[in-house]
Amino acid sequence: MPRLAFYAPLKSPRHPVPSGDRTLARLLLRGLRLAGWQVELASSLRSYDGVGDPRQQQRLKARAERRAAALIAAYRARPPEERPQAWFTYHLYHKAPDWIGPAVCRALGIPYLLCEASHAPQQEGGLWQDNLSDCVAAIRQAARIFIVNPRDEPGLATVLANPLRVLRRLPPFIDTTTLARRRPRGELAREAGLDPARPWLISVAMLRPGDKMASYRLMAACYRRLLAEGRHLHWLIVGDGAAAAELDALIADLPGAVRLGALDPPAAAPWLAASQLCVWPAVNESFGMALLEAQAAGCPVVAGYGTGVAGIVDAASGRLVHDCNVERFSAAVATLLDDWAVRRAMAEAGPHYVREHHSLGRAAALLRAYWPGPPVVASAIPEEAVPAAAKVSRDEEKPHPDL
Repeated sequence: MPRLAFYAPLKSPRHPVPSGDRTLARLLLRGLRLAGWQVELASSLRSYDGVGDPRQQQRLKARAERRAAALIAAYRARPPEERPQAWFTYHLYHKAPDWIGPAVCRALGIPYLLCEASHAPQQEGGLWQDNLSDCVAAIRQAARIFIVNPRDEPGLATVLANPLRVLRRLPPFIDTTTLARRRPRGELAREAGLDPARPWLISVAMLRPGDKMASYRLMAACYRRLLAEGRHLHWLIVGDGAAAAELDALIADLPGAVRLGALDPPAAAPWLAASQLCVWPAVNESFGMALLEAQAAGCPVVAGYGTGVAGIVDAASGRLVHDCNVERFSAAVATLLDDWAVRRAMAEAGPHYVREHHSLGRAAALLRAYWPGPPVVASAIPEEAVPAAAKVSRDEEKPHPDL
């Protein structure tokens, strides 16, 4: 089985703090193994600088260069058949460059692959200028770049000599087999002190300052508006983080709003399955794994429109709100709350959509089909599944109704 070195400079799959990034890194490890690779984690070094401190960036780069040198020496000491035949880096951008993978690939003469890379030309001349230059060099070295968020594609194309040769779409994916657990609604209601007769709205997201809290503030205003219409609801909030106190203050006077704390996807699945709608304004959201998990659990979605979100919320199992504000979002939620038949159809469509387009198996098939050079020789994927996945158009997106 061929060997592959894996690295996530923004957040290692071993990082103790849960997030969508960590989730996708772990899923990629599983997808790559399913596609036929023997994957090893090359490094857990985090290259992230969120404040724009050039001195900190230089310190991180020096550490990364030392790590690269050590890896090169260690790999060269192995028998050739035990060295990695390729390198795979997940999530590269100007705040979290990869200073390890490109150097190792040049030294060993192996292909360099990227997943969820992005280029931000507006950062030229800014606080991350050197990082940006190093990211551009890494992007240009890549033999293949898998695009998770379609909005990254135009920026990448501007720095590549042959974008059509390098870029391939890899839609976000989840392991649907871990989300099959169901619990009786009455049992959940007793556990959390909820009224099972009321409709339940649910939001699943980390409690972080910035865009996450912007979504929570918009959602709180929508919930307040729905209550003012005379509706008796519950709003279930799954998540935890640094902004927990801010959220608690935000919902303190909202009847029926309940915080369930942080739950991993299998633990959150029964709450999603028991809820009428998964609601998330998705302010500046890249895509949001929880929206896939909701559809897989049979929970219809109402989300704010964005290029990434539009790629994972199907028109048959959710509604996207363009130019999202309190009035439009609350109206979209109210419309679906009042239409049981549409919600039921969406609940039935969601699991099928996710299995067909965003499952771990489909991702593994695409990784295998789009791999540069000779195909991976060993795979747990039925070979007949690969051509069908590979033939899916990169522009395949169903239209979503404007709300």
